[in-house]
Amino acid sequence: MAAFLCLLTPTAAFWRMPCRTRSGLARIDPLVSNGTVAQHVHAIHGSSGFSIDAGFDELIAGSCTSCQVTQDKSSYWTPALYFQDASGKMNLVDQVGGMLAYYLLYPNAGSTSLSAFPANFHMIAGNTNYRNFSYPVPDIQKSLWYEAPYNTQTFLEQAAVGFNCLNYGKTPEGSLYRHFMPDKAYLDANCVDGIRLELMFPSCWDGKSFDIKDQKEHVAYPSQVMTGECPAGFPIRLPSLFYETIWNTFAFAGKSGQFVLSNGDPTGCGYHGDFMMGWDPAFLQDAVDQCTNPSGQIEDCPLFHIQAEDSNCNIDLPSALVSEDVIGPMDSLPGNVPIVSGPGPASGATAGSPATGVPPAPPSPPAAIPIPTLSYSAGQSLASADSYIPGGIFAVSIPSTSDTSTTSTPSAPPAVTPAPAPTTSNTESFFSTQYITSGHAVLEILWVQEIVTVTEPLTTTVLVPGRKRHINHHLHQNVH
Repeated sequence: MAAFLCLLTPTAAFWRMPCRTRSGLARIDPLVSNGTVAQHVHAIHGSSGFSIDAGFDELIAGSCTSCQVTQDKSSYWTPALYFQDASGKMNLVDQVGGMLAYYLLYPNAGSTSLSAFPANFHMIAGNTNYRNFSYPVPDIQKSLWYEAPYNTQTFLEQAAVGFNCLNYGKTPEGSLYRHFMPDKAYLDANCVDGIRLELMFPSCWDGKSFDIKDQKEHVAYPSQVMTGECPAGFPIRLPSLFYETIWNTFAFAGKSGQFVLSNGDPTGCGYHGDFMMGWDPAFLQDAVDQCTNPSGQIEDCPLFHIQAEDSNCNIDLPSALVSEDVIGPMDSLPGNVPIVSGPGPASGATAGSPATGVPPAPPSPPAAIPIPTLSYSAGQSLASADSYIPGGIFAVSIPSTSDTSTTSTPSAPPAVTPAPAPTTSNTESFFSTQYITSGHAVLEILWVQEIVTVTEPLTTTVLVPGRKRHINHHLHQNVH
């Protein structure tokens, strides 16, 4: 049988950008509703220069950032999550620890280099109007993703959304395992540590467009969402952005009601996110080329200037939003956004549409649409010959041989960094690697399969000391 051992080996590069506090919580979205109040509330992280009409120059000129690397003046934003109780009142769900934005450095096949985001670059992932996931649940095996209808950007865009049920007492679910929000009963019964919303951005660029109306046509997903081949017409590989935000849904356990995103989506299928580049382009290219420590820790890149995790940085709100209640209890979602359950699409504003920040009139209450059920499934380790698939548990190699080993239960994997093919022995099979954040620790491990004769497989997990402070702060709640 196969025994699983922890060894050290190089891995593909990435870093995770902690943005421990929000820089704003408001109806602002310069990519969709430039110059006016947006339709729905966003949880905003990054530069203080963010505003209803911000661009690259405004972000760079911001006096601070809510992210830990001071050179990063980018803006990252997603819809907020609310709870609607049985009386119809809305309350903001507490966000746990801000946002983590992963920069995954996956080059195109046959290449060892990546292009940094250029100045004035921005993009949107997801579609605010989706209310239905019409593909098999769970996902089919990735070997079939090269066939219709899975070899389409429509499918890949929906497969790039994840809702990870958090229970730190269990082996974690894989990233992007579930593409819709579980219903209230499931969340209460299974997700005792809340829910982690995950979003993968396209990483293939046409190399020509920077600022287009729909903020999407200039980019595309590779064939397997995170890894794989870029489609024709999109030859430039950019860093792969992956967002994580955790929401404390378990605080409402036992209470009648439903969770709904700020865009009026109770299904989660309309989850989306926006990115506006705010790095100095030359510096970001240096970081992409040099910040390649497989630990993923920003502290392991000497280029980065790192500020305190609890540093506060707030955007200035326009006068129309200064007094708007976005926390609750409220009679409706901020902006009076209607709740649309699907399965047909909603009619919210999208980039490039003529819609303004004023939402459409609320329709008659629709009949409840059953939400699919996807039960808990522990992630699986994959051989190095396989590329990333949702549902895989991965880790990153350990940067120091002085770390102390102990047994621990890993938490849900946020993203994947594949390990290179083994070079030391033809009897070893190196497994793909990834950074894993657990409930109370940050784990850095690497699985190697060695064929030996044993009666039981032995699994060893490494807990890296001195990293707990990252998770402790990730569990800190902030409301702005």
